[in-house]
Amino acid sequence: MRAGVAGSGASRRLTAFLMSVAIACVPAVALAQGATGARDPAALARIFDQAMARYALPGMAMGVIEDGKVAWVRTGGETVAGSGDPVQPSTLFKIASNSKAMTASLLARQVDAGLLAWDDPVVRHLPTFRMHDPWVTREMQVRDLLVHNSGLPEGAGDLMLWPEPNRFGRDDIIAGLAHLEPERSFRSGYAYDNLMYVVAGEVAAAVGGASYETLLRREVFAPLGLDACRVGQWERAAAGSVAQPHMHADTGNVAIRTDGDTVPAITSAAAGGIRCNLDDMLAWALNWLDPTPAQREWLSQAQRDAMWTAHTPLPVSSRNREWDGTHVRAYGYGWRLADVDGEWTVSHTGTLSGMYSVLMLLPDRKSGFVVMINGEGSTARTVLTAALLKYFTDPGSGADVSAFAERLESERTAPSASRVPDTTSRRPIDATFLGARLGRYRDPWFGEVSVCTVGDGVRFRSVMSPLLSGRVMRVGERALVDWDDDTVDLEAWMDFHDEGAGTRMTMAKLDPDGDFSSDYEDLDFRRIGDCE
Repeated sequence: MRAGVAGSGASRRLTAFLMSVAIACVPAVALAQGATGARDPAALARIFDQAMARYALPGMAMGVIEDGKVAWVRTGGETVAGSGDPVQPSTLFKIASNSKAMTASLLARQVDAGLLAWDDPVVRHLPTFRMHDPWVTREMQVRDLLVHNSGLPEGAGDLMLWPEPNRFGRDDIIAGLAHLEPERSFRSGYAYDNLMYVVAGEVAAAVGGASYETLLRREVFAPLGLDACRVGQWERAAAGSVAQPHMHADTGNVAIRTDGDTVPAITSAAAGGIRCNLDDMLAWALNWLDPTPAQREWLSQAQRDAMWTAHTPLPVSSRNREWDGTHVRAYGYGWRLADVDGEWTVSHTGTLSGMYSVLMLLPDRKSGFVVMINGEGSTARTVLTAALLKYFTDPGSGADVSAFAERLESERTAPSASRVPDTTSRRPIDATFLGARLGRYRDPWFGEVSVCTVGDGVRFRSVMSPLLSGRVMRVGERALVDWDDDTVDLEAWMDFHDEGAGTRMTMAKLDPDGDFSSDYEDLDFRRIGDCE
């Protein structure tokens, strides 16, 4: 289904455009902190200060574009809490799923060059690509990789990407897709999917004759002057200021999964593995809001329109309706599209453990904003996005972070039926409780794990994802794995099923409403042997 979206960005046709055109580099945009090109700099400063204070953020970078110009930039906090190293406009942040629009634009460049077409079958470029259903394998087009309509459950297979680091490669993901069972028919609805973007990156590599990382640097970063953005392996010292992710602890913000001297290439790059600074993210935004002649040569109008065409309808929540007056939401190629207070918006968010971002564009105004946070900033991002949208769409409302924070808090404290069970009775499980269920297990896409005695307890260990290791606990008559690493977000139930063909083990999130990337429910282990 191709639903229409209000505004001038609806694509009607695709055209060919040769990449042999010489593209002039476009310098990244920079503006001194505290610049007053904004319509109401005091309101923006208030929004920034309120968010930093209310949510005790370790660091944040925020930039606002008005009428095609960077009008306001502000950074605060530290790259690492307590380090004294300040966040600056040049500080690199993980942009997480804001990477998806960059991946989609790389493919759009290849469409312009005639190297592929949006309706090409994926197997034409990746012959080993397989979905669970052979018909879907055959019918899956390049465009389908970008619009979350595969039929797989939300976040299916994300345990092959996160937690990082792990041992899964892109070939493992392509092989594993055949074992992930759909929850709905192909193209029948929306469910957010990271693995398809990894596949999209490999399609780009196959037709471009180079790695995804090489192509992205050459076809996106270099021509747009995004000189600070990083993908693949890079040296931290050469990158300058680099924000590190944080989590909340009793002592305050604590840095987690910090970078070493060499930052390695990661499997998830095409879905969420790019890092950029505020200057470059503002330059990236301006390329879409008010492109220069050189940028219009970099990507044709036909492909710009295609990327902002509605392909998959998204649900409209009660908050979308009440806060933003939204009637329609949809997904394009790497972008979310929605009406907000009667205006057209194009946006995306980025979420990784300890890192949050949002890029919001209001194309008809040639305006927008970027926010990047290096802490547990989910709630802060929600209220910042709402307040900054109202700055543009309803400036007389006086809405700010405090107003939206209070509305959000009232939602969360309203009477509700929490589905998180009480596990305070947990205790280390006795090996005799599991008996013959101890052993080695294998899932067809996740690989081998062990549930074996170690010392005086029982431990769960994953071969391919070493961070998924922990103590097995007993809660009533059920087993629960308590991960060793506190940055692994959700604990998991372990349920054993004795069948004629042997013992199966399934898993489920302790919090059934927890993050979809902890997709334990997709696992189906079979016992393959005794503990070694």
